[in-house]
Amino acid sequence: MELYFRSMALYPRLIAPILFRQDPEDVHHWVSAWMHTVGETALGRTTLKTLFAPPKVKGLDQQLMGIHFAHPIGMAAGFDKDAQVYKALDALGFSFVEIGTLTPKPQEGNPQPRLFRLKEDGALINRMGFNNQGLDRAVERLRSKGQRVIGGNIGKNKITPNEEAVQDYLLGFHALKQYVDYFTVNVSSPNTPGLRALQDKAPLLQLLSTLQEANQKEKKSLPILLKIAPDMEEGQLNDIVEVVQKTALAGVVATNTTIARDGLHTQADHIAAIGAGGLSGKPVKNRSTQVVKYLREALGPEPVIIGVGGIFNGRDVIEKLVAGANLVQVYTGFIYEGPAMVKRCLEEMTHGLQSGHWAFTNRRV
Repeated sequence: MELYFRSMALYPRLIAPILFRQDPEDVHHWVSAWMHTVGETALGRTTLKTLFAPPKVKGLDQQLMGIHFAHPIGMAAGFDKDAQVYKALDALGFSFVEIGTLTPKPQEGNPQPRLFRLKEDGALINRMGFNNQGLDRAVERLRSKGQRVIGGNIGKNKITPNEEAVQDYLLGFHALKQYVDYFTVNVSSPNTPGLRALQDKAPLLQLLSTLQEANQKEKKSLPILLKIAPDMEEGQLNDIVEVVQKTALAGVVATNTTIARDGLHTQADHIAAIGAGGLSGKPVKNRSTQVVKYLREALGPEPVIIGVGGIFNGRDVIEKLVAGANLVQVYTGFIYEGPAMVKRCLEEMTHGLQSGHWAFTNRRV
């Protein structure tokens, strides 16, 4: 028990301040390499589970989309782009991990530097640009995934024109269909030129209809979700609702990063010097929750909604669930809170629910 509490305090008090003095992308590579090494051994996974994994929490497991989720908290796409560290993330207690965004061909992404911390805001800005090693490498690593719940986040290569984008998404679908439990279609990253144009009603309807047609031809179809931007106006969200209903999607991931820069504590000249990119973390929390709430009211109870944006603690998780999310995903919160985040969130949720301070009624079991 003493070792556990020391491990809980070690990251935010000692390790994070050291890591945050280094380039964010360099740190991500170092941490990912360490997690890959540890996650590939039984001893390593057992050690992570002993230190950080939460115990089974009664009443928080769900059966959604034909998949069993031990609790609502998963890792968002972007952290494990190439399916390298999902075993370590599983050992840290995440109930599911979304890999990617994966494109058919490997690509380097945008020029560096392209990842920035806003420590005063508990935020990140990134303009990574779908940097990944391609579908084939990911498939190799997914062959040993076991019973872990994995989502496949798919996108298009930068050099692929939007008129041909559907072919890239189909390649992603067919390559990963044997190895993932659900798909997320990413048309909402602000870091690939022109990608968000695929969120417009007509091209989005064509893209998702084609994917669903291919999906229905399989012996076992897989759930397909759509990841959307937080920067949509009400009319655009209404179009998303209509497309989801017309194509019978399993649900929506809400939301991706924002291009807005409102209400930040970081100095304006520093923000201007960083330049373009998607903002994630605490500043996007309220907007993503608003989008979740709007979509739940518009879509009704059946489609699954995964809430993403600004989740750092158990209260943030509950906030998304109360708004209408069935599940949540974290990324930036994990960077700031460290490896004990899931355990701490679930402990806070359990305490809050048992004490009657929080309640949510939208869960579908």
